[in-house]
Amino acid sequence: MALFDADALPRARRLSQLVYCNPFLSERIEHERSVLGADFDEATADWNLHADWPTPLPNIERLAAISVALADAARERLTRGHRPDADDCKLYEDVVLLALYYERRPQLDRVAAALENDPGHDLADCWDEFAFRAHHYLDVATPRPDGRELARLFAFFLQISRAFHRVFDCIIGTSGPAVRLRAQVWQSIFTHDLERYRRTLYERMGDHATLITGPSGTGKELVARAVGQSRFVPFDPRTRRLTPDPCPGFHALNLSALGAQLVEAELFGHKRGAFTGAVSDREGWLETCPPHGCVFLDEIGEIEPAIQVKLLRVLEERTFHRVGETRDRRFAGKLVAATNRDLAHEMAAGRFRTDLYYRLCSDTIRTPSLHERFADDGRERRVLLEYLAGRLVGDDAADLADEVEAWIDGALGTEYRWPGNVRELEQCVRNVMIRGEYHPAEAASGTPPRDDAWAELAAAMHGGGLPADELLRRYVELVHRETGSLSAAAQRLRLDRRTVRARLGTDPN
Repeated sequence: MALFDADALPRARRLSQLVYCNPFLSERIEHERSVLGADFDEATADWNLHADWPTPLPNIERLAAISVALADAARERLTRGHRPDADDCKLYEDVVLLALYYERRPQLDRVAAALENDPGHDLADCWDEFAFRAHHYLDVATPRPDGRELARLFAFFLQISRAFHRVFDCIIGTSGPAVRLRAQVWQSIFTHDLERYRRTLYERMGDHATLITGPSGTGKELVARAVGQSRFVPFDPRTRRLTPDPCPGFHALNLSALGAQLVEAELFGHKRGAFTGAVSDREGWLETCPPHGCVFLDEIGEIEPAIQVKLLRVLEERTFHRVGETRDRRFAGKLVAATNRDLAHEMAAGRFRTDLYYRLCSDTIRTPSLHERFADDGRERRVLLEYLAGRLVGDDAADLADEVEAWIDGALGTEYRWPGNVRELEQCVRNVMIRGEYHPAEAASGTPPRDDAWAELAAAMHGGGLPADELLRRYVELVHRETGSLSAAAQRLRLDRRTVRARLGTDPN
């Protein structure tokens, strides 16, 4: 007798595909649709566009019921002595993982939210219920997991819930670029292969730096927080708590705001007497960062060559020493860096070390400009205005957003490019709230706004490293941004309108 009968096997295989997919990509919706068939609910399928998605979600509830039913039927066969082959064991494990996660998801989400304000939150009830159900399903599996594996699985599930909260808190918007940015951040946390991450990479991601590029004011620090504060944190079943702190340290250092000596002292620490004003020994951010923490270096393109050499050693050997001493110390956390500079140009000019760049670029994220987001989805402006207004006036957010929207339409128009990006939009909201108007410096001076996107494309092309399909996609995207419509972009590119649409992708997922 097969572990999954003829009717259940295709559905179990489709569920197995769903387990490890990126929830912010359209593949997740396609897998859900293939499992549910006629029962698939289109209206709530795109919850990945919204931080405040409705609960409960019909598709998730139906998938939970299906996965639990399949897991129960397969478990019954195992208890009767069925001897599964390797494929059966793998399929059973995947179905059980989905069943366990969907069953526990509401509780996991509540706990993840509680941990934000109470890092020492007692997880006893959540762990006990999870462990009971996990033993129920997995004790009959081959091989049978031990207590450490179950604790690691529980921590993994909690990490997924924590990551959802962080990603949605840090990246607001419903446009294609915003959704793709969330998908990029998810990959930076879990890689593109979530199964491999769960098996072997969960404690090794700190070894890989993340480089965030994009125009100024596009939220690079928020992206860094989403990556740095969503790392795997082990669970200790004896204390019933995540160990160490489930909200690990996030240390942000703006390198352009500090002099070279101060940057060095802040980052590496210093020994007493190392320089004027060093009246005592001091730990730097690299030293105080815990193993599951993160150091964020903003404006990495601004650092002096001497500090670049020291930073290269940190990335290569994970060691450093304080200013004024020779004792090696170890950096145990993760490094995230950001810049709005064209690093290819900086390297060509000899201002940025090539070897440092290639240590930073193993994982790269590009934050889109506000103009890209607005050009992709006209609703994006309203979403961001209500979010920003809500932070300022609370329940009066809709009224303030109406006021700001009216001012923008009347004074700036829909073609305004927002050179200061989200940072500028926020100041526009504040100006309108306080003075009833906003007059951007760019518009007043007549100076054309700076757009780094073309420079970034040129840098990516440097050396022939950009695949042709990606080059064409990004080129079409930039032309569409500048023209503001499919028809105008098609005319400028001398392409059919449908070809432009296909290159852009009409599905924001």
